[in-house]
Amino acid sequence: MILLSSALEFVDKKNNIMNSLIIDAANEKIFLMLIKNENIYSTSHDNSKTNYEKLIILINDFIKIHDLEISDISNLYVNRGPGSFAGIRNSLAVVKGIFVAKKIDYYCFSFEDFANSCDNKYENVPNLCHKFKVKKNLINPIYIS
Repeated sequence: MILLSSALEFVDKKNNIMNSLIIDAANEKIFLMLIKNENIYSTSHDNSKTNYEKLIILINDFIKIHDLEISDISNLYVNRGPGSFAGIRNSLAVVKGIFVAKKIDYYCFSFEDFANSCDNKYENVPNLCHKFKVKKNLINPIYIS
């Protein structure tokens, strides 16, 4: 699915447009969104044990379809909950692994962090994290008890 972005673009120091990957495995579906240039691509998968075990494969396949590699991603955004313990744990582990291996900054967000915003859509997550000063490279999950 291709959507046009209404979100502001983040530009790095070399004036290249950044590519952002949003990962949400806290809910009934594993949801991935890629913001590449002015385009937005998304996909979803069943939230199952099998898909948890191959989450990095799902991510790699998704970004390769759009002519990118993990190293082309500028920032990762991962939903920290509330939601499924297993989904949150696995998505955080994958994001932390990418950070350690590739030095790609990540932001752990919750839509609860943006309660005072009317723009609570996945395509706006990078801007909302910036607006609400979500700290990078900090894990603070919210599990449903």
